[in-house]
Amino acid sequence: MSTPFLSVKNLSKTYPNGVQALRGVSFDVNPGEFLVVIGLSGSGKSTLMRCLNRLQDPTAGEIFFEGHDIGKLKSGEEIRALRRKMGMIFQHFNLIPRQSVLKNVLMGKLGQKKTAASIFGLFTDTEKSEALSNLKLVGIADKASLRADSLSGGQKQRVAIARALTQKPALLLADEPVASLDPATCHVVMDYLKKVNQELGITVIANLHFLSLVRKYATRVIALKDGEIVFTGKPEEITQEWFQKIYGEGTQDVAPDVL
Repeated sequence: MSTPFLSVKNLSKTYPNGVQALRGVSFDVNPGEFLVVIGLSGSGKSTLMRCLNRLQDPTAGEIFFEGHDIGKLKSGEEIRALRRKMGMIFQHFNLIPRQSVLKNVLMGKLGQKKTAASIFGLFTDTEKSEALSNLKLVGIADKASLRADSLSGGQKQRVAIARALTQKPALLLADEPVASLDPATCHVVMDYLKKVNQELGITVIANLHFLSLVRKYATRVIALKDGEIVFTGKPEEITQEWFQKIYGEGTQDVAPDVL
């Protein structure tokens, strides 16, 4: 049996204030999947993401990525090397407002550059060409010279996707990537994440709230509730009964309709 691309085993995270964000979470991810993690706010979704790329250290459990136990990584360089393989997209974009779109995308290269080049923001023509190609992939190459703060929310998130792709990641983590966007823009951004997954073969793990988006884009779903996995399966297997178990009795999905 082949080794899973990503394997999480009995992962737990307890914060200093006593809050148990994750409780014995275990799952595997295969190459090329578009895995979506769902659950209420506070269910542990963001904590899981941050444990996967070592932004936070789990309290217990193991994470194996490409066959390596990432919990054993100790040095800053080892952890930076891990994060280069895991592109991260955040809810609030994390762009540098006064810099150009192209410069923001090139920031994805900083983790691969030597100290001097990193400090002075020196990029080669090849790197600039790659950044432009990634902007073209997400349909926003014509905005390359504009300041990031001149863009709409959806455009900013597409810049963030292009920046993550500039790292040439094997895995793309998206933590609530459309939570700050209007309904129509949600689908635009999710379409580009699907394109990255299908055309580039990059494995995607995304946290989402809305079931209609999950059913359109996910190949598999994990549901968290109070830090524990309560469902794993295909999107179409989430019945109304399961929806009520995951989100609570009387809850309704108010997501944007699938366009």
